[in-house]
Amino acid sequence: MALVYQPVMQLSGILVSLLGWVLSCLTTYLPQWKNLNLELNELEIWTMGLWQACVVQEEGGMQCKDFDSFLALPPELRISRILMFFSNGSGLLGLLLSGFGLDCLKIAERQQEQKKRLLLFGGMFFWISGITAIVPVSWVAHSTVQEFWDENIPDIVPRWDFGEALFVGWLAGFCLILGGSLLNCTICSTEVHLSSVHYAVAEEQDQCQHLETETRP
Repeated sequence: MALVYQPVMQLSGILVSLLGWVLSCLTTYLPQWKNLNLELNELEIWTMGLWQACVVQEEGGMQCKDFDSFLALPPELRISRILMFFSNGSGLLGLLLSGFGLDCLKIAERQQEQKKRLLLFGGMFFWISGITAIVPVSWVAHSTVQEFWDENIPDIVPRWDFGEALFVGWLAGFCLILGGSLLNCTICSTEVHLSSVHYAVAEEQDQCQHLETETRP
């Protein structure tokens, strides 16, 4: 049964990982990492991402401005840029490695050990990609909560709130980790199944040899 469900688990793992990678790339470029509602003008919503700040107006649509300098950004946004780039690169590498290691792919059918290694490394890269996607969005969320409840900031000063990109990033990290886990589970189930088959064959051979010795005159 393990060999029957193995291709299904592999396809499920790589599809879930692909979804996580796409969401991770989307999170990197979305400008809604932080949202700010102004009480003086409720028709405007300010948003901040890793690359630009935008203002959303009901009549004028969205207007964005890129950040002038990388060094002028807050520390959490600077590190988040680097980690999200690393997450996207690791996810892409995981897709390439695990894609060539799928059993449904007819390339290198006789080199099963090499295909297992590709799946293993692909799953590991998906884990790395998922973790490096969760860390920056969690860091930005933590700093946003600290600033929101900071008693040293006057009450009249507007406070930043969670943006939609944070939730997309959390979902991306979860999908990447889940997809990598599914791929690695297929490798473990295959090894267990093969070891049980080898044990059954060896036991049957021992029984045959025992019967031969008993039947000899």
